[in-house]
Amino acid sequence: MPEPRPHGLPLAGFGRRLAARLIDFAIVLALNVVVNGWFVWRFLEEMEPYWREVVRRAMEGNTSREGLPPIGEQAGGLQLAIVAIAAALWLAYEVPATASSGQTIGKRAMRIRAVPLTADAPLGFGRALARWNTYGGVPTLLWCCFGLGLLIQFIDALSPLFDHPLRQALHDKRAQTVVVQLPKSDPNRPLNDRSDPQETPHDPHRKT
Repeated sequence: MPEPRPHGLPLAGFGRRLAARLIDFAIVLALNVVVNGWFVWRFLEEMEPYWREVVRRAMEGNTSREGLPPIGEQAGGLQLAIVAIAAALWLAYEVPATASSGQTIGKRAMRIRAVPLTADAPLGFGRALARWNTYGGVPTLLWCCFGLGLLIQFIDALSPLFDHPLRQALHDKRAQTVVVQLPKSDPNRPLNDRSDPQETPHDPHRKT
């Protein structure tokens, strides 16, 4: 059975999708260093006495939790602020770009694009938000819940490997999107241009 070609384009491979995600992650991380750095520094200050004593006892083989220094009063609020800012930065970076063009900087670098499954049109804000919220929004807010958010994101990242035939991640299924690979010669061609530069158009009047 031939592989599906949504809008006349081949599906993006897992390697390209992963590389694009890592590029985007590096960019969002850099934004967080600039915007979120002070909050992280203050959080570490609040936690430092507690964790220093925990590590000291662990090195001595002491597993007792009695008498540990109290965690700073502002630690909880700072943790929530860090997570909320991280989610807001990610949303601002990804959702508008994906809504208008189906591409982030990482996707442009890897020549891939997120497209609606059934329509030759941009994703639009609602679909882009639903897509991002499945792997970015809600899971990021759950980072502080014993790593639950990170587990969800890990499962979502691997999910295209187990989906056939459209290689949809969980967030693709939520938003009814697929990720396609763009032609090397013209990565910005319209979605409704189904011509393949590697194929010769068929002329029904040509004799063979």
